[in-house]
Amino acid sequence: MPTESDRIELSEHELREIAGYAADCARRALSIFEQNLPADTRPRDAIDAAHAFAGGGRRTGALRQSAWAAYRAAREAASPAGVDAARAASHAAAAAYLHPRASAHQVKHILGAAAHAARAEELASGEDRRVTAGTLEWARHHAPTAVTAVLGRLPAAPPGGGRVGEFIRDLDAALRARGRSDNAGPRRDRL
Repeated sequence: MPTESDRIELSEHELREIAGYAADCARRALSIFEQNLPADTRPRDAIDAAHAFAGGGRRTGALRQSAWAAYRAAREAASPAGVDAARAASHAAAAAYLHPRASAHQVKHILGAAAHAARAEELASGEDRRVTAGTLEWARHHAPTAVTAVLGRLPAAPPGGGRVGEFIRDLDAALRARGRSDNAGPRRDRL
């Protein structure tokens, strides 16, 4: 298991796949934010910037600023669900800045958009756990290989973080298990 001071390999291709995945996860909850603040484009801009990076765009200061702008939008959201939807967008743009460091905190950068989107949908549904289960299942099913590969190089998700932290740990465990089974290759029965 890597230690906090270890550096990990992290390719630009992996960063792009992770940012695209995070943007896809955040987009699922974007309408929750926009229902209350339709004129505030900061979360949408952050998601679009993450998608542009994932599609081959440059990792610029504007991309980083869009992450911070979506974070500020979360502080101005009218509902708790809107707060988490904007935070999902912020995490999507910030995913492009994942560090090549074996830190449990980096797991939050990979899975934060998915976890905040799940929490936004849960809150918007009146705490319907079936909605949450469906959102997390979608996030597990749509995670690209880069997500499971990079998670496998990092320590497990850290404790804490309330309900969002719980979602991060659940996704982390599920995706690591998927990564291990993907790496195991076809199973051969022994005689």
